[in-house]
Amino acid sequence: MGRQCDVSGKKTSFGNSITSRGKAKYLGGVGTKCTGVSRRVFRPNLQRIHIWLPNGQTTHIRVATSVIRSGVITLEVDGKVQTFPLIKAAKGSAKKRAELKNLYPI
Repeated sequence: MGRQCDVSGKKTSFGNSITSRGKAKYLGGVGTKCTGVSRRVFRPNLQRIHIWLPNGQTTHIRVATSVIRSGVITLEVDGKVQTFPLIKAAKGSAKKRAELKNLYPI
């Protein structure tokens, strides 16, 4: 699916961009006035990352940066939904992979 996080399900949303002019009342003006409303798009910050799975395999997934910051990922691996720590494949050492296999046996 296009532009959607594989883990959290975040996707593109829509809203309004409001243009205003004038001086705020607390600054001594008569208040701001709305001079235009136009549609805009809020896109999630998706990154394509290479991760280690608990079964020892690696895969590429598209996730939002909020998922990367949380450090925990929930995916379906071998037909089971599992929650496991996010270990990037480029940064994961053999020791980290071994720990991951011990923590989440299949």
